[in-house]
Amino acid sequence: MKKSRPLKIFAGLLATLLLVLVAIVIFILTFDWNRARPWINHRVSDSIGREFAINGDLRVKWEQGDEAEPGWRRYVPRPRISANDVHIANPAWTSTGPQLASAGSIVVAIHPLPLLHKEVVITDLEVDKITVAAQRRADGSNTWTFKDNGPSTWEVDIQRLTLGDGDLRYLDDGIKLDLRAKASGINEGADAQKYGIKFDLSGSYRDAPVTGGGKVGKVLALTDVHANFPVQANANLGKNKIAVEGMLTDPRAPAGLDLKLSLAGASMADLYPLTGVLLPETPPYATTGRLIGKKSGAIWNWTYKNFTGTVGGSDLEGTLAYSPRSPRPLLTGALTSRQLRLEDLGPTIGAESNSSKATRGKPQNQSADKALPVDQFNTAKWDALDADVTFTGKKLIRTHDIPLNDIQAHIKMNNKVLTLTPLNFGMAGGDITSNIKLDGRQKVIDADIRMAARHLKINQLFPKLESMQASVGEVSADAALAGKGNSVSTMLATSSGELGATVSEGSVSKFILEAAGLNVANLVFVKLFGDKQVQLNCLAGDFVVEHGKADARRFVVDTKEAVINVSGNVDLAKETLDLDVRPQTKGVRIISLRTPLYARGTFTNPDIGPQKGPLALKAGAAVALASIVNPLAAVIPLINPGKVDSVDCGALLAQANKTRNDAKTQPIKKK
Repeated sequence: MKKSRPLKIFAGLLATLLLVLVAIVIFILTFDWNRARPWINHRVSDSIGREFAINGDLRVKWEQGDEAEPGWRRYVPRPRISANDVHIANPAWTSTGPQLASAGSIVVAIHPLPLLHKEVVITDLEVDKITVAAQRRADGSNTWTFKDNGPSTWEVDIQRLTLGDGDLRYLDDGIKLDLRAKASGINEGADAQKYGIKFDLSGSYRDAPVTGGGKVGKVLALTDVHANFPVQANANLGKNKIAVEGMLTDPRAPAGLDLKLSLAGASMADLYPLTGVLLPETPPYATTGRLIGKKSGAIWNWTYKNFTGTVGGSDLEGTLAYSPRSPRPLLTGALTSRQLRLEDLGPTIGAESNSSKATRGKPQNQSADKALPVDQFNTAKWDALDADVTFTGKKLIRTHDIPLNDIQAHIKMNNKVLTLTPLNFGMAGGDITSNIKLDGRQKVIDADIRMAARHLKINQLFPKLESMQASVGEVSADAALAGKGNSVSTMLATSSGELGATVSEGSVSKFILEAAGLNVANLVFVKLFGDKQVQLNCLAGDFVVEHGKADARRFVVDTKEAVINVSGNVDLAKETLDLDVRPQTKGVRIISLRTPLYARGTFTNPDIGPQKGPLALKAGAAVALASIVNPLAAVIPLINPGKVDSVDCGALLAQANKTRNDAKTQPIKKK
């Protein structure tokens, strides 16, 4: 009898436990969960700092586990919670309406065992009849950031998400975007096999209309690494056009996104508000490539891979990578072009024509009386990212000019310091090498440029002129300038440094100077020689630049008929000329070229003419002789009886090159 007593006690305890469990099960199965809604609403509202409400029916249904689970876990029942008419309030300041989000129905299936380890494993989450109205203000505050309750010891894991019909609105005050999407299910047709939801886009971007639409999958399996979530969408945001198509693959793994991305718009700079990636001003563009997103921790790194496209009339291809590192994001990559047009680079380098700006809908700042570009570099955005990009171009087409070839550029932006080291290209059988630095860390840019041109063939500089094809002469030049300013015009207006050029052998005519675009030189030439072609033995020009004024240290032109010396200065700030041109004739000529000329006026409206003093003396002498002797004697003052020796061109060119090289414009070696 004594031995059976413990068994009776144990049996009694077991029966009691079973009764309690049965009572709990009966309670759970029969409990009206709607009675718990006030408590749930209060606890959630207090936790997130916003009003939360389940206004509709709240039910809990127990189901058998997933058959795909191994072992005994598949037999563990799990609750399937359904709630209708669920709302989360917006903060009081929003202008998108009182509700941040609402759903006609939400169904949540929870795995109970992980709750013992403070893990909420949601095996299925189904949301239907969704309405979302989110807003971000210009200061970065938004409606989806809730009350901070400190770090949580609980983890949430959503394994499967199913979406239904809905309406979404996103208002971004910072970029002036008001985007609306209306989603509905795809129940039939070919798209129903691949996609489950279609949507239409509307709204506005910077006061321009937004239109578009697309399709996505209905079910997102978040735990299956082999599952693909299809995405296809297109949108017109003002003048920007965006189209994507591809798969969201294993969003928890590093390779989470692989899409075909097409972009088009009036200027690449317009993408900055949308993407945060600082790109230069360009003509209208269109590109297509692969957008690959890789997640590392909480950071997404992006690669636009093997894209091809056009910028204006230029082709462009390559790969760009964007990494949102600290303190500034980094853009790296390599770009190539088979044919690039100089006019397409105008917006980038601040030398865009007014007609090009009008095409892109940009303000026209270049006045008719200004020759140097006045467009400002926008340094306020230079700290938006760093960049390290290489560019290789086969050919650069220049309107009415000979093309450039074999362009090589290494473009770097580091903490608001922009460098092109080097910027090299071939031209007319020679090479032009340069290093450019623009320091935008201060309010006004510090600019420094070093450039060297070597062995440019004269006959290749003017390939359409048959008279030049026998010429064996070459052109070389150097420039070393440093200045301050936020445009090309102001940089040159404050610049100091040196400019120099030499020409060895060749021939010159009015038509050649017109072809070269040398308006001032052309006017001087016509005054001296008329329309005929003149044999050029050599030319050496050397200017010292101080505070925007270029003084001619040496400027000598030796031709078959005359030696011409030029003195004076060019004011880069005022864009004015103050030059004296003094020719000395070789041999006896009926019409003297010894009368000096002046070059005054502005770059856009030069004034070339004979010096009044010497010309008046000659004219007066002619009148006096005519009145005393006879008309033939009146021609004598206009006859040039003197003879000046030719310049030693070899020594002149050597001295010109030595002066510059001894200073600070040494040729830049190509890497």
